[in-house]
Amino acid sequence: MELTPVATGSTVDAVLDQLQASVMSGTWPVGQRIPGELELTRQLRVSRPAVREAIRALSHIGLLEVRRGDGTYVRSTADPRPLLQRMQRCDVRDVFEVQLAYDVQAARLAARRRTDADLARLTELLEARDTASDAGEFGDADAQFHLAIIETTRNPVLIEAARFFATRLREALGAVRLDHEVPEAGPAPHRAVLDAIAAGDAEASGRLAAAVVEPTLAVLDSLTEQERR
Repeated sequence: MELTPVATGSTVDAVLDQLQASVMSGTWPVGQRIPGELELTRQLRVSRPAVREAIRALSHIGLLEVRRGDGTYVRSTADPRPLLQRMQRCDVRDVFEVQLAYDVQAARLAARRRTDADLARLTELLEARDTASDAGEFGDADAQFHLAIIETTRNPVLIEAARFFATRLREALGAVRLDHEVPEAGPAPHRAVLDAIAAGDAEASGRLAAAVVEPTLAVLDSLTEQERR
């Protein structure tokens, strides 16, 4: 099969899918060196960073092997992603359990302590989350929104703990966006949390913050239990 230009607005995921398809179809057999970054950029009509990120992801799961100074070679045609995804769900569930605890308390405190400047910042970050176009961008935007609510509490211990946790949360959110069996809360539940914070309603803020995380956590619990059987 031949590579085709990626549609305008598509992301690293689209590049990754095409590269993986070339491996799985035998177009690039095991042991063959694949085209270089510049050639892939030309064929796919995407940026070099997008190509580089896709190659890095496929190298991480063992399909490709990057040899410094030589090129990138096909290492395997066996796709380990389904197994890795099942294993990853356990880690993601752990992260969401912690996020639930952080978010509920943070929303309650934010409702009591927010300023007009805080609300303007949260609104801007929520809009960025709602318009994110790929898993990585979405993970970053969602994590920044949740962290901003925590920063609105002005509790230094909670803020530092959340900042330490932010990288794991960002990765978990990106993984959920790619896992079609696991739902992620859409714009409306997040907007409801922000509206409650703006209204200064601490109890509603905490309740609605829990409602953002709990459906995803319930599905992760169910899938993890099924995979253990």
